[in-house]
Amino acid sequence: MEYIYETHLHTMEGSACSNTPAKDYIDYMIDLGYSGIIVTDHFFNGNCAVPKDLPWEKRVSLYCAGYKKAFEAAKDKDLAVFFGIEYNFDGDEYLIYGVDEDWLLSNPDIMQRDRFEVYQAVHSAGGIMVQAHPYRERGYLKAIHLTPEVCDGAEIFNAGNPDWQDALGYQYANDRNFLFSAGSDIHNFTQDDMGGMSFPYPIHSIKEYVSAFLKGDGTPVFKRNVHGCNSSFNRVTDDIALTVPSRTPSLEVIWHEKANVSAQ
Repeated sequence: MEYIYETHLHTMEGSACSNTPAKDYIDYMIDLGYSGIIVTDHFFNGNCAVPKDLPWEKRVSLYCAGYKKAFEAAKDKDLAVFFGIEYNFDGDEYLIYGVDEDWLLSNPDIMQRDRFEVYQAVHSAGGIMVQAHPYRERGYLKAIHLTPEVCDGAEIFNAGNPDWQDALGYQYANDRNFLFSAGSDIHNFTQDDMGGMSFPYPIHSIKEYVSAFLKGDGTPVFKRNVHGCNSSFNRVTDDIALTVPSRTPSLEVIWHEKANVSAQ
């Protein structure tokens, strides 16, 4: 039996770009075949729904509301709910797993730190950072920013991306022997494709997820046309369109290193 976990999910409580209440995800994700979800709302340096002119403690409390409401709604359901963060730097975003509300409260200066300092702080707490949609191109983005040294893994499938951008992400992760991740990046119920990580055993906490991921026990999977048919999840690495890029990036690629920053 496989256990599939959504790794990238946005609620209207935490993400300004989502219109889905956290509690509404529970039955929907169960019906799609998920065993659990990780709520990864946009943090304060991204498209966050939390007002900026509040004390840090209040902002953190409001930010965690989506996770808490989803967790409460799933208490009597067969769906695990875990806490995560989507953290933005300069358009390059990272999914942070293994930290919690207390960690945020203890790090009120986190947004003043650079990529390497945030990575160190996350690791010190036993967490990991996975780059979300590394080769994403959108009209509001001016460049692609890559920092291999702060990646414990990278998304090789993001349901919000066209296949060629996911394939570039796969190539990037594969060339550097990163652990692979996949997720839906779901904001509402209109999207047709979904993704996630499949494990051969159930996971009961975000710490267990981090451990299982680092062991390499997870398999990136995806499902097409979830509204049109009763399709099954498939392995991302078995799909040529998701692993062989059909295009090269049109945006400038900027590589970040501790000593310098280079572009190509």
